[in-house]
Amino acid sequence: MADFGGETLEAFRTEVRDWLEANYPAELRKADARTDPEAIWGGRAFLGSEDPQIVWMRRVAERGWTAPTWPAAYGGGGLSPEEARVVEQELARGRYRTPLSSFGLWMLGPVLLEYANEAQKLEHLPRIIRGEARWCQGYSEPGAGSDLASLQTRCEDKGDHWLINGQKIWTSYANKADWCFCLVRTDTSRKHEGISFVLIDMKSPGVETRPIQLISGESPFCETFFTDVKIPKENLVGQVNGGWQIAKRLLQYERQNISGGFGPGESAGGTASDLGVMARNYVGTDETGALSDPDLRTRITRNKMDFDCFYKTIRRIEAEAKASNGPSAATSIIKYAVASFAQERSELVVEMMGSQGLGWTGEDYAPQEIGAVRGWLRAKANSIEGGSSEVNLNVISKRVLGLPDPA
Repeated sequence: MADFGGETLEAFRTEVRDWLEANYPAELRKADARTDPEAIWGGRAFLGSEDPQIVWMRRVAERGWTAPTWPAAYGGGGLSPEEARVVEQELARGRYRTPLSSFGLWMLGPVLLEYANEAQKLEHLPRIIRGEARWCQGYSEPGAGSDLASLQTRCEDKGDHWLINGQKIWTSYANKADWCFCLVRTDTSRKHEGISFVLIDMKSPGVETRPIQLISGESPFCETFFTDVKIPKENLVGQVNGGWQIAKRLLQYERQNISGGFGPGESAGGTASDLGVMARNYVGTDETGALSDPDLRTRITRNKMDFDCFYKTIRRIEAEAKASNGPSAATSIIKYAVASFAQERSELVVEMMGSQGLGWTGEDYAPQEIGAVRGWLRAKANSIEGGSSEVNLNVISKRVLGLPDPA
């Protein structure tokens, strides 16, 4: 890999900046730009669509920049980590919209690059990069949450196909997904060693999804049922009964990307406003211009410092992951940390709003106030999704600190 630095990297930056400026859709530059909120996820529903978000996604995907470091052979950008960082920086600098959000990009794609055969890579990776397939994750079950290896969804070998029966729960956006990467049991006599990793077309007969309404009023999660669902034999990734290793690897990518999702300008409380600015607007300032509540001021400062340290740690871990060919158990540390910091931030937002932070609906509350209380409720799931905080603490104690099991 070339050592991109100095003039070479700056020349590439100029190229990226010019390309983004020339190719960003004019419609998205408007303050009141209207796009389908689901368009950023792509998928079959948007094939042929001329929604401005989809047009933007297609243009970036043609350069491979939706997956800038993936091999060009599969439609990726084939960029070095340094070049990919430049693309990321220039997207942020110009305040361009994210071209594509995708579980395929964040979780499945890296796993396919590592474990899939060549035919599977050629079939699925280009469609992920182009945003032509929207994916969901079939892991948790009603009786297999934190103890994921207890899953019971059966996958039977029927000679020329696999037959799947069972149920998954908390399947994010399953009702809108085109495909599902799923853990299934192919051997009932063994626990971890009896699990396989398969890919399921959600249009297959026998697949049913039911959205679950949350206390926040949203329904991003679903129950997913598989009843005599037939899938091709080639939809098995890796070896039969070898899915647990793939599952653990994918969870590392998931935790890494959940953690990376809380960007510097993002608040888990349902608003992107800076905590200090919000606090001054709601609480007021003293004669020196400082926030009038010194205790609240201290806690806001501490939370902002925690997040600043967190962002720097994320960058270091990302660099280490690239150097070692993938994420490590350290992803459990950052997942645990960001869950705690994000929940604290959402509580601070609601607290500083006072009675205005308790609104659920109605004209007496501004949209950001309603968003804050719903975001506060949503943040409660941060310590559960992608591996609960308790599970992550166990991973840290065993795989990071090397501590023994309790006697």
